[in-house]
Amino acid sequence: MSLLEGKLMTTAAHGESTILLVHGAWHGAWCWHRLVPELTARGWHTLTVDLPSASTGSNESAGMYDDARVIRARLEEADGPVTILAHSYGAVPVTEAAASAPNVSRVLYLAGFQLEEGDSLVSESGGQLPSGDTGTLPVPDNPAKALFNDVAEEEADQAVRRLVPQSIRSFSEPLTAAAWKTVPSRYIVCEHDEMLPPAYQESMGSRADRLYRLPSGHSPFLSMAADLAELITADADS
Repeated sequence: MSLLEGKLMTTAAHGESTILLVHGAWHGAWCWHRLVPELTARGWHTLTVDLPSASTGSNESAGMYDDARVIRARLEEADGPVTILAHSYGAVPVTEAAASAPNVSRVLYLAGFQLEEGDSLVSESGGQLPSGDTGTLPVPDNPAKALFNDVAEEEADQAVRRLVPQSIRSFSEPLTAAAWKTVPSRYIVCEHDEMLPPAYQESMGSRADRLYRLPSGHSPFLSMAADLAELITADADS
């Protein structure tokens, strides 16, 4: 039996062969294009969502609760237990949605905001972000460095061109539930992150059941997809 066949059997035995990938602010499901084939090769069935709070359209009033509803609807379509990988801001609506989803087996926070009930990104930042029900946040300054500092230049340029505005409301709405209090959680610290300081990630990661580290920038799904897929699979098999 080959190593890959062994991994497929192990994953199937754990009943955790479905993973939902939830992107962060300014992104879309397109950002997983390198990670999906790596996970597929390891026996995973992948699901993705496009969060309505990140949009070039007129949907600037879509907030975190709208994102949580989209995530919850996607979970309801899945058969069997689901692992969720939540990146950056995407961890906030995942934390909200997964608390009431009976088929979530674990949540992996990838440089994600693992917040407490009652917290939002605005409150977590000490009010240094805009708050309100309308309007959008532009893409961060120098996104190639902030978001994709260890991604190949051509790939980073393509990713930057696909970034879209993020609704202010999504950063303002507070959590009403915290899934990590009842659902097994893991935290993946990105050690060379230019967007979310690794020390801050470590602090949030103390709330998780397990903590892992990758020598990556903010977006390892583009810079080191194979390593990220291997970590996800190894955790499921442990």
